[in-house]
Amino acid sequence: MAQGVYPYFREIEGKQGTEVDMGGHHVLMFGSNAYTGLTGDERVIEAGIQAMRKYGSGCAGSRFLNGTLDLHVQLEKELAEFVGKDEALCFSTGFTVNSGVIACLTGREDYIICDDRDHASIVDGRRLSFSTNLKYKHNDMEDLERQLQKCNPDSVKLIVVDGVFSMEGDLANLPEIIRLKHKYNATVMVDEAHGIGVFGRDGRGVCDYFGLTDEVDIIMGTFSKSLASIGGFVAADKSIINWLRHNARTYIFSASNTPAATAAAMEALHIIQREPERIKALWEVTNYALDRFRENGFEIGDTQSPIIPLYVRDTEKTFMVTKLAFEEGVFINPVIPPACAPQDTLVRFALMATHTKEQVDLAVERLVKVFRQLEILK
Repeated sequence: MAQGVYPYFREIEGKQGTEVDMGGHHVLMFGSNAYTGLTGDERVIEAGIQAMRKYGSGCAGSRFLNGTLDLHVQLEKELAEFVGKDEALCFSTGFTVNSGVIACLTGREDYIICDDRDHASIVDGRRLSFSTNLKYKHNDMEDLERQLQKCNPDSVKLIVVDGVFSMEGDLANLPEIIRLKHKYNATVMVDEAHGIGVFGRDGRGVCDYFGLTDEVDIIMGTFSKSLASIGGFVAADKSIINWLRHNARTYIFSASNTPAATAAAMEALHIIQREPERIKALWEVTNYALDRFRENGFEIGDTQSPIIPLYVRDTEKTFMVTKLAFEEGVFINPVIPPACAPQDTLVRFALMATHTKEQVDLAVERLVKVFRQLEILK
């Protein structure tokens, strides 16, 4: 803050699209998780308005008591069908899905096993559990097997993993995780926060992309990214969902999601299923951006998604890149510890279906200038 490079809580003055105004500064937005580009879609906005007119501004209670609307139940049915599970349960945020679900699925004699780059909500969920917590090195399947070998064979072994890792953009090695699940009689939960609306048939996620939906026991997702709203859900078989409905504290003791947010998410879900060209456009602009960054010599790691990490590998320079890029008219996000290792600092460049190749070209040109100025690119 003293050096004038503090990059957080910057105010946006209007809808969040591919270009935004911030403090009188017009910038290209490459720091958003709105992969489908639906946050400003008039159909989504109108669905929220109509729901507020019918149901009011809030539910004034939890789903457990007075806060369940037919709208919530309808969305849960549609989400369960969409991701290929028996039932689904909607929460007020994606974070409270993971922190509430993981905490109550296992007991004192059981195990929760996580990738060491899983999202903070997964970390908090396992911390709240009484089970033994184990971690394996990022996408290291040999290390995952070593952790499974430590477990009592008769205990529950819950493997929780991001489908798409939110900072690096790479995918979980789901086929190998499922192989190990069967070998060690484990249970698998996949966080599809960054997979839904991006991967699989009509954006059904990474589980669908790998053809492993039936093998994954529990799927969670959020509304705050591709579904252009706020909230989250978990989907599984009926017995698991019924257990969570009566035991997940972040569900029982949180006010239910607002009518407007619920309706907006439902409309976004309908749109991505009706408009497959939207996801096609996302992948076209993503692949174009990946090529442009590679040909300009950026280090982008193993990303396989619209999340493109531009490695800086220096905390101070990471803040400087963010500041100088903003001054050049490009909004990107810095990623520093604890979100990554100290030697892996980066800026996160993310695509939406509504970005154009011209916008990508302009952003790459300006980022090349900034990276060269700071001697990150030679």
